[in-house]
Amino acid sequence: MATDSALHPQVQTLYAEHHGWLHGWLRRRLGCGERAADLAHDTFVRLLAREEPLVLQEPRAFLTTVAQRVLGNHWRREQLERAYLEALAARPEIVAPSPEERAMLLETLLEIDRLLDGLPAVVRRAFLMAQLDGLPLAEIAAELGLSLATVKRHLQRAGARCFFALR
Repeated sequence: MATDSALHPQVQTLYAEHHGWLHGWLRRRLGCGERAADLAHDTFVRLLAREEPLVLQEPRAFLTTVAQRVLGNHWRREQLERAYLEALAARPEIVAPSPEERAMLLETLLEIDRLLDGLPAVVRRAFLMAQLDGLPLAEIAAELGLSLATVKRHLQRAGARCFFALR
């Protein structure tokens, strides 16, 4: 495990030498300098959170890999937020949650998404259909073209991932 004193100078050097390049790289992909600045910052924060030392032969290739993950998380979060807002818009105003409730629900959805990250898409989809849509197993199986036993295994796998991550 790298100590703060060992890792921080590496990240400081990487930041000093490549932050401008990374910001430009992200700006070209996003078309927005402000979001690029936020994601460049998030990339370096991710590096500061690492426990192992940085061994860099190709710093820009390394930064590109880390930034692509940060960018993927950003796009997934935007997609999830957009789907959530569309679902809210379809609800009658009387049952619409308050802005505070909406923020809490969105954060919960993002945390669930993070917990399920790495599972196959069909496992995540079955879990979300059961938990968010409240669909019975038979409907999930029919919708996904899977057997009931497979759907049960998928739900157990995703449920176990969430349970053990929260412990």
